[in-house]
Amino acid sequence: MADVVMPRLSDTMEEGTILRWLKRNGEEVRRGEELVEIETDKATMSYESDLDGVLQTVASEGDTLAVGELIARIGEAKGDIDSSQAPAVVSGAKDEEPASVTAGVRAMDGADRSADRVSSTAAVSASEVRSGEGSPAVERVKASPLARRIAEESGVDLHTVTGSGPGGRIVKADVQGVGTSAGGPALSAPGSTGVATAKGETTTVELTRTQQTIARRMAESKATIPDFTLQMDIDMQECVALRTELKALSHPHAPTYNDMIVKACALALREHPRVNSSYRDGRLQLHSRINVGVAVAAKEALVVPTVFDAEEKSLGEIARETRALAERVRDGTITPPELGGGTFTVSNLGMYGAQSFTAIVNPPQAAILSVGALEPRAVVRAGEIVARHTLTLTLACDHRILYGADAAQFLARVRELLEQPTALTL
Repeated sequence: MADVVMPRLSDTMEEGTILRWLKRNGEEVRRGEELVEIETDKATMSYESDLDGVLQTVASEGDTLAVGELIARIGEAKGDIDSSQAPAVVSGAKDEEPASVTAGVRAMDGADRSADRVSSTAAVSASEVRSGEGSPAVERVKASPLARRIAEESGVDLHTVTGSGPGGRIVKADVQGVGTSAGGPALSAPGSTGVATAKGETTTVELTRTQQTIARRMAESKATIPDFTLQMDIDMQECVALRTELKALSHPHAPTYNDMIVKACALALREHPRVNSSYRDGRLQLHSRINVGVAVAAKEALVVPTVFDAEEKSLGEIARETRALAERVRDGTITPPELGGGTFTVSNLGMYGAQSFTAIVNPPQAAILSVGALEPRAVVRAGEIVARHTLTLTLACDHRILYGADAAQFLARVRELLEQPTALTL
């Protein structure tokens, strides 16, 4: 029997939750077949088997285990399954505790090796699953993991629900809308409870694993990082002219102002490598690759996909890549490798009208850049007051890595590149 352990599906993953076994206990599986759906700190993924044999589940659906802990065994033939090793809980049982896991947990090679064997759950469409022994295969409904969970707990048949997501995919709102359309109250989120108090009815909602991870990392950042911030106003008039020119040429992927800022940061990071570093265990780690994370608002979470080697990519490439990454974040098909490896982060709330704000440093990175709203402002040019398109950049820094002069020089270089954006197009 070969052990199957909880894989490391992202570089920050410490534990995972088994949402659903895609193969039944005792069923024969082949290498490359999807074995189990796992919820990580960043996304819900399907993990593929790297062995041929018969599945013997050890962990149950809903169990949360640390990376490297045993979740199943795979034997070469059905006769290989030792009844003395059979788990106490059959996959899917909710009312019993799983059998304890003894020694024999094997270590994983890391996020890169595991990521090669996973595929995004949301990307699976029209795959077939068995409904039971001897029963014909039925088409699997395209639905997000959260929608499946709500439907299961609420007794909603997904085959009767019309999906409003990309490609007809069923999302949480579609399942919750079933209760409303039937004349009943809308379905609550999993784990939510309503309590009547002096404040009125109070609903408590359990955080998702992604939200819990964000909360933990942000609390860790504020508790451990001695941060400081710098602000600079940027004259974006030339960037506005450049984007207007590119749009007039019917450029298929005209870059946004945020794309220009990402490119400017990447070029400035190459000249100021200390800003592209990390703080770990009392040491400074300088990174050879410049990977810029771009914060994207997803449903009830903030997700940061990564533009790898951003300084080597053209402005058009960055525009296409950031657009594709944002779409995958919003439709739930983003993968852990696309969310890891960041060395610097850009967060933009300008589209919501925020003039300036201070984002929280994403540990172990050295700094994060906050982008405010682009708007006409009165400025003095050649002794006269004129209106110029301007925005405010705020750089939050880890003072253990960067000092005031380092940060100011980096931010001044970003400003120089944006106020003379020809270098961004080279």
